[in-house]
Amino acid sequence: MRTLGRISYWLLAILLVSAILVSLDFTLAKAVFFSLLFCPSALALEYLMPKTYKPIDKVYLSLAILVAVILMILVLHHLIWGMLITGYFDINRAEVPPMLINPIFLGLILTALSLGDYCFGKWLSSHFRPVSRTVTFFSERKSVTLDEDDIAYIESNDTEVRIITKTGESYRNKTGISQWENLLGDGFLRIHRSYLVNSDLAVLIAPDAVVVGSDRLPVSRKYKEIVVSILSDKNDE
Repeated sequence: MRTLGRISYWLLAILLVSAILVSLDFTLAKAVFFSLLFCPSALALEYLMPKTYKPIDKVYLSLAILVAVILMILVLHHLIWGMLITGYFDINRAEVPPMLINPIFLGLILTALSLGDYCFGKWLSSHFRPVSRTVTFFSERKSVTLDEDDIAYIESNDTEVRIITKTGESYRNKTGISQWENLLGDGFLRIHRSYLVNSDLAVLIAPDAVVVGSDRLPVSRKYKEIVVSILSDKNDE
């Protein structure tokens, strides 16, 4: 249901952006063509923005994506629209409409698409909770399978990690914490170079500390901004 909802959102977003472009005197074919170009850029903005922790990095990321969109529009407009559709390259016929390289217009479109998908995704998550996935790993030469929801946090101790469950069980494993972060996905939040927590079980008690179960864990300066942002929102819910 969540996947179907996200697909429906992007189809609707393409239609709305196409309608905006048509109202600016674009042909329907050209409007749909350029609307499709905005989707991967908006998704990149939505995915990468939470992974930047300093305000200046967010500014650089936004500018980089904006420049990438403009370059993509220029290149694809000339190569595809200017050549394949017209049959030959004519710089006059392949001229890019000024609105498509207007940074303010592009920034508004990309921000609206990414924020809309983010908010709709949160709504879907709250109303259609996914079935818990399982993860299998080796601990002390024995195969262990756990539901992801049962994992409270991961603690890294240089050469190995400890997997702590919400019932207090502890397992040892040689897989690095960064690999665990990629494996467990969005439901888990990195709060420190040594800690990865289940965001549904973590409670923010101070800007530099969270509690998971009965354990108090530190939040490092590098991750403080994103941790406070995400867990504050969850606590408000």
